[in-house]
Amino acid sequence: MRMLFNLVIAAAIVYLVLVLLVYFGQSRLIYFPETEQDISFTPTQIGLAYESVKISTTDNETLHGWFVPTPEAKATVLFFHGNAGNISHRMDYLPMFHRLGYNLFIIDYRGYGQSSGSPSESGTYQDAQAAWRYLVEDKGVVPSRVVIFGESLGGAVASWLAAREKPGALVLASAFTSVPDMATKIYPFLPVHLISRFDYNTLESLRSVACPVLVAHSPEDEIVPFKHGQKLYQAAPEPKQFLTLQGGHNNGFIFMRETWIEALGTFVTANLIDPEVATDKN
Repeated sequence: MRMLFNLVIAAAIVYLVLVLLVYFGQSRLIYFPETEQDISFTPTQIGLAYESVKISTTDNETLHGWFVPTPEAKATVLFFHGNAGNISHRMDYLPMFHRLGYNLFIIDYRGYGQSSGSPSESGTYQDAQAAWRYLVEDKGVVPSRVVIFGESLGGAVASWLAAREKPGALVLASAFTSVPDMATKIYPFLPVHLISRFDYNTLESLRSVACPVLVAHSPEDEIVPFKHGQKLYQAAPEPKQFLTLQGGHNNGFIFMRETWIEALGTFVTANLIDPEVATDKN
């Protein structure tokens, strides 16, 4: 009996240590800015002109990004990437937006690429606001012509921003409902909803979004379950559209490039508000 008691105590101590490790190490489980931190490619290498941009946040961090213009642009995409790598690892998206006739502004969060600081949830939200201000105030882009685009973790950032501003549309690619929901999948044996220090509640943000929403997700996504995309779609306001992708979390876009281009172009054309109409309503 005493041996059994000692085993139970030992198991409890190991479990407690594991809980504490996850609790205090959450940031390293969410952000991977060190993954190929160098800017390895630029738009010039795929034949696109661009502006290298430095913007400041309200808490004095300096963010690096690219503004990739398109002549007589129909819209401007504000792009928020996932939790690993940097803007140079999203090169596959650039020809898509250029082909559709959209400007692109893509930034690295604090601590990623050439941006200063260290990533945090509140920090990424401040980064998103700084990017929005740059487009609307410095570039003079009409808010109703901005498409906020978020992939994976960037979907949570994009939804948070869309709930507080008035973009023309919101696009969520392979996004999750919240960090605690994701952690439940990865650590089903831990009380993740009690110990999570991060929220990134995409689902909650969507309930305050007023613009059209396009959700894209793959049933074969091995990182973010397909049901997350379905729940996000259910929570999104009308008008909305769901695009079923093929392939895994990181290569679904590559497999579905032509379908992506057609679906995004049709969605944006059908739902973006004309600037003159928006002005008349204000």
